[in-house]
Amino acid sequence: MKKLLSSLFETFRDFIETVFLALALFVVVNTFIAQLHQVTGNSMLPDFHDGEYLVTDKVTYRFREPKRGEVIIFKAPEAPTRDYIKRVIGLPGESVELREGRVYIYNRSHPDGFTLNETYLRPKTLTEGKKFLPAGKRYIIPPENYLVFGDNREVSSDSRTWGTVTKEEIVGRSLVRLWPPSAFTFIARAEYSE
Repeated sequence: MKKLLSSLFETFRDFIETVFLALALFVVVNTFIAQLHQVTGNSMLPDFHDGEYLVTDKVTYRFREPKRGEVIIFKAPEAPTRDYIKRVIGLPGESVELREGRVYIYNRSHPDGFTLNETYLRPKTLTEGKKFLPAGKRYIIPPENYLVFGDNREVSSDSRTWGTVTKEEIVGRSLVRLWPPSAFTFIARAEYSE
C-alpha cells in the first residue's frame, strides 16, 4: 500500500510539474513572442472575416518600424482593454490627404504626393473623410505615430475617426491566419506602386 501511495504521489507531482511548466511557457510566449487574436467585426473585409484567428508577431517591431501595408494589432484608442486590427496607411512624418475618395501620401521621396493604390479594397471603394481626418484636409503624422485604416472603409472605426496610433500602443503585426483551417495563410504586407 505504501508503494502504491508513493507511486501515485510521484505521478501526481510529475503531472503538476508538467502543467506548471506548460503554463509558464505559455505565459512567456504570449507575453513576449506571439499572441492569438480573434477578428471581431467586419472592418477588415474582404480579406479578414469575423471569427477568424490570427497569430500576432510581437517581436519584429522591437527591431524595426512598422511598414505601410502591414496589418497590425493595437490597443484600441477608445477602449484600451480591447485590441483592434487595421492596416498601416501613413508613416511618421508623412502628410496624408483624403481627396475624391482616394488616399494621397506626401513624403520626402514624393513631395508632390502619390495616390495609394489599394488593390486589397473591394472594387469602387471610396475612402471618405471622418471627424479626425476630414476630406480635403492634409494631416501631418507626428513622430512615433501611424495612420491606420480598416479595409472595409464604409464601416471601419479607424484613424479617420479617432486619430493616430502610437508605436507604444501597437501589440504586433499579424503573421498567420490560423483558423479556420481552410483559410490558413501567412499574411503578407501589401505592396504599393508609387
